Amino acid sequence: MIVREGDRLVLSGRLTMSTVPALYETGLQHLASDDLLVDFAKVEAVDSSAVSMLLGWSRAAQAQKRSLRVENLPADLTSLANLYGVAEMLPS
Repeated sequence: MIVREGDRLVLSGRLTMSTVPALYETGLQHLASDDLLVDFAKVEAVDSSAVSMLLGWSRAAQAQKRSLRVENLPADLTSLANLYGVAEMLPS
């Protein structure tokens, strides 16, 4: 789930192949109009699709000249990004 709190998107629940497609589209809609801070503090679980979602948001933000920042990245997400060799591509 995504909840908008000002310039912050708060993600919660599971970021998996079954939930990421809808979350990805919602995030793109928010990025189309604003710079954002994405907070992962309430995320319970991730799989590789969460890495893909974050990279997609990052590319979209760059293309639209928007700022995308993240905080409270789950260790599992960071570990997957390191495993795939894309950790340096994640927004900070």
